Amino acid sequence: MSLKDQTVRDFGEQWLRYPSGHNEGFYGNLDGLRDTFGPLLNPDHLSGCRVAEIGSGPGRIVNILLDAGAAHVTALEPSDGFDILRKNTSARSSRITYIRGDGEQLPLDNYDAILSIGVLMCIPNVDAVMRRAYSALRVGGVFYAWLYGREGNELYLSLLHPLRRLTMRLPDKYVAGLSHVLNGVLWAYMKICQAIPLPLPMRRHLVNVMAKYSHRQRFLVVFDQLNPSYAKYYTGAEVRDLFERNGFTNVELYHRHGHSWAVRGTKSRS
Repeated sequence: MSLKDQTVRDFGEQWLRYPSGHNEGFYGNLDGLRDTFGPLLNPDHLSGCRVAEIGSGPGRIVNILLDAGAAHVTALEPSDGFDILRKNTSARSSRITYIRGDGEQLPLDNYDAILSIGVLMCIPNVDAVMRRAYSALRVGGVFYAWLYGREGNELYLSLLHPLRRLTMRLPDKYVAGLSHVLNGVLWAYMKICQAIPLPLPMRRHLVNVMAKYSHRQRFLVVFDQLNPSYAKYYTGAEVRDLFERNGFTNVELYHRHGHSWAVRGTKSRS
C-alpha cells in the first residue's frame, strides 16, 4: 500500500471511530474559522460563493462554510469516512455536491474559492493537488489552506517525531489510550500557561485556541497528531514555494499563534 493510500486509510478509520467530530462550540463555528485564517479570510466574503473543500473529513468545515453563507459547497473526501461526511451534513445536502475522491479529482468548475484545512500537509504528492486546485478556480478565485508549521514547534516536534514512529505502528485503540494520557498532560500544561504570563512554548496557541475546546475535542486533536502515516510540518518558506511554484500569485501567509501557517493564494490568469 502506498504512503498516500495508508494515510487515507488512517483518517478513514479515525472518522469511523469518532464519527461526530464533536464539532460544537468554537471548534465547529465561524469564530474558529476566523481564528484559523486571521486577516487572510473574512467568512462574510464567502457569502453567495461557490466553494470547494479538499479533504472534508466528517464535515465540520463544510457546515461552517454553509453557515458563512456559501451558495454551494463541493465536498471531497477519499476515505471510508465519506458516509460520515454525508450524515453529518445531511440537513443541508441540497447545497452540497459530494465526491468520494481526493484533491486530484476536484471538478474543474470555476470555483470562487477552495479551502483545505489540515489536509495538504498529509498528502505526499501535494503538487498534483495544488495544480488541480489552480485549474478548478475561476480567474480571480482564491485558494485558502491551513498547514502544520515548523517554526515555533521545534521543541514539540523533538518530542512528537520519536513518538510517532511508535504510534504509526500501533492499532488505533492503543493510540487512543495514549492520547487520553497525553490529553491529561496537555490540560495540566495549558493551565500553567493560563496562570503564568511567560513566553512558554506554544502558550499562545494553548491559551487562545485549545483552552476554548472541550476535553473531548482536545483528545481528538492529540489523536490526530499521532495517527496519520504521513504528516509534514512546513516552514513559511516552504508554504510560499508550494503555492508559487504551482501558479498562485499574491501569496500571503499568516503565522497563526506562532505555530502553524494559514495561506491565501490567487489565480491571476487562466
